[in-house]
Amino acid sequence: MTERSALNGKDMTCEEFQRQLPELFESGVDLESAPHLRTCENCAALVRDLQYIAAQAKLLLPIKDPSPAVWQKIRRTLDDEQDKQGSAAGERP
Repeated sequence: MTERSALNGKDMTCEEFQRQLPELFESGVDLESAPHLRTCENCAALVRDLQYIAAQAKLLLPIKDPSPAVWQKIRRTLDDEQDKQGSAAGERP
């Protein structure tokens, strides 16, 4: 199936349509024009729910990378732990 068949195929089953949903969402096509949604309330409701979820996800705050100081502290801690393990291994007979 192709994106075109989802938008033009009138005899599409729910399974066929839903199999194409990830590609359709990624492509940004207007799903409202899919003939299957005009005749299938279950798939139409699914698409509305997915569109709502996608819109809400865009409202989330962007995830920011920690500052370089955080990464330096992590590196120092790892180095210290590695030094301790190396020292402890050297003390064993």
